[in-house]
Amino acid sequence: MKFFQASHKFDHSWSQVTAANWMKYPNEQCPHVVAVDVLNRHIDPETGVLHTERLLTCNQNAPALVLKFLGGSTVSYVRETSELDPRTKKLTMKTENLSMCNVLRINETVTYTVHPQDANSTLFHQEAQIVAGSALSRFSSYVEDFCLTRFRDNAAVGRAGFEMVLDRFKAARLEAAQQLEKIEKATASL
Repeated sequence: MKFFQASHKFDHSWSQVTAANWMKYPNEQCPHVVAVDVLNRHIDPETGVLHTERLLTCNQNAPALVLKFLGGSTVSYVRETSELDPRTKKLTMKTENLSMCNVLRINETVTYTVHPQDANSTLFHQEAQIVAGSALSRFSSYVEDFCLTRFRDNAAVGRAGFEMVLDRFKAARLEAAQQLEKIEKATASL
């Protein structure tokens, strides 16, 4: 079993980050995520927590020989469950691979919280466990090390892609505010 941890500060408010999170895919940095389907979404009436379950469809970039040997496909599926608590301002997302999980299991937990030193920023924390299945017992350490390196590289690319989404989201909000201001000025002069 291998572990991965990373933290990052997004220079955007928690409400901006959590709103943009639902529009994270597709983005130019993560073209492997080809579809996101919402399977279930509901708000707990007692707590106000938004619960969401999504299915991410991805194109794997694994060597053809490896896929043939393991009986896999270039298309893989990931289940994501999330809890967004507007009272505590915490979004927790958990993902697990559904494809080839008998060969390799990757469980990831991501949290977004208000940054403790900067209320206009968001703290991102990411943890993952990578476990090679018993079918790979002789090679499990090698496979886990390889997957950990890929996960680390992909995590950095994913954060960069989300920064791009956040910047576009911010630009759209500013443009909408400017348009609203123009409309208000035009109607005030009537």
